[in-house]
Amino acid sequence: MQKVKLPVEIDPFKTAKRKLDYQGSLEIKRLPRLSDATLKVNSDVDVWLRFGTDPQGLVVVQGKALTEVELECQRCGEAFSYAIDVEFTYSPVCDESQVEELPEDYEPLQLDEDNYFLVADLIEDELLLALPIIPKHSLEDCLVKQDEQVFGKIDIVEEESKPNPFAVLQSLKKKD
Repeated sequence: MQKVKLPVEIDPFKTAKRKLDYQGSLEIKRLPRLSDATLKVNSDVDVWLRFGTDPQGLVVVQGKALTEVELECQRCGEAFSYAIDVEFTYSPVCDESQVEELPEDYEPLQLDEDNYFLVADLIEDELLLALPIIPKHSLEDCLVKQDEQVFGKIDIVEEESKPNPFAVLQSLKKKD
């Protein structure tokens, strides 16, 4: 299988009947949301897509995507490289009722009115979901060392000796 530019859109039903596989790369310019969510996308995305049917007769789209991005560490503010390697399995659905019938391992793949999906959008969604919620270096690589991290300052306040509001009840108990 040679590396080629991936098609813009694919009909998964026709492609699965022919049991086609795609291996190619997605150019960075086709992933604007990923570019906006990161400091930089370092390389084009390597993509593998396999189309087929499972034993239940469902059309299945399996894939893998690899790339590397630059993120800003939320501890020290420095940029660092982050490798993204995602694998996914989808099954196309035409309406919401079909979503409930899918096996747990399959994600629903929404299609347009002509039964196509946009390859770049699908891959970009998977890459965005693989980004860390709070990007940060590993502790050993971060400029801010673990013993220097402060999570807020707690001022120690000397408590004044206030009279206990229940002391009055204690005195009433002694009278009985």
